[in-house]
Amino acid sequence: MRHLLTGFEFSKEEYEDIIDTASKMKANPALYSDTLKGKSAAIMFEKPSLRTRTTFEIALFRLGAHGVYLDLQSGDLGKRESIPDYARNLSRWTDCLVGRVFAQSTLEELAATGSVPVINALSDLYHPAQAMADYMTVKEHLGSFENVKLAYLGDGNNVTNSLLVAGAILGVNVTCFCPLGHGPDIQIFNKASEIARKHGCTLNVTDDLSLLKNYDVLYTDTWVSMGDNTPLDAVKKIYMPYQINAQTVEASSAKIVMHCLPAHRGFEITDDVMDGDKSVVFDEAENRLHIHMSLLSKLIKA
Repeated sequence: MRHLLTGFEFSKEEYEDIIDTASKMKANPALYSDTLKGKSAAIMFEKPSLRTRTTFEIALFRLGAHGVYLDLQSGDLGKRESIPDYARNLSRWTDCLVGRVFAQSTLEELAATGSVPVINALSDLYHPAQAMADYMTVKEHLGSFENVKLAYLGDGNNVTNSLLVAGAILGVNVTCFCPLGHGPDIQIFNKASEIARKHGCTLNVTDDLSLLKNYDVLYTDTWVSMGDNTPLDAVKKIYMPYQINAQTVEASSAKIVMHCLPAHRGFEITDDVMDGDKSVVFDEAENRLHIHMSLLSKLIKA
């Protein structure tokens, strides 16, 4: 039994297989309509979602399985009933637990006490399926991962962490341009850097925007994480230099621009870039569906 909790669980070959399978499913989804016939998954969300919920439910449907959505935004998980008891109950009825949660420890506890695969659909530390969809999109537009240079601009968060993890495993050079004190998790960065060295790529974190030159990919995310009620205007002064706009794109020589969504237009990215000819933002969003299909097909026992 395998889980997807951090993204560190899979080898380079397994990442490539997940992405290649997703591409095949994208090209001809009808071929996989009975892949998980009769199976089911519990979709447990402590946080709201548009893309993640929709794509997991449709992914299960396209594979012949059924998704049961559990709205836990009222804070029931671990309060009305313990997390181990949630896991033990749901493991008796379903074949997989998909969790979009506040704390990574919640997913770890579900995996430790349940008896079915657990998929991280977002936590405070990681967003691994998002990163897989991102790199699937990179490969679609650039042809391969070899010698690709990706620049992430903005707040170092769960998406940043997962871009580093998946980038290191796939051999992509990733640089995070973040304000001082707002970089990615240092332990995750160090662990990913060890993997990157083995795969012949480099990971870096800097606040020096003068180094933003000769990149293939520009990537950004919201400056305020979901659940944080800090007004964007309150952090605008810190992050505005890291905005992706026409000048940033030109200076970097980027071929494509990415954003995991939802976007706050006029803050981390401008309208003209997000709607421009280098934007692959909605390709990323679509590819969430195909990556989720691929992951579910590989983690749930047929």
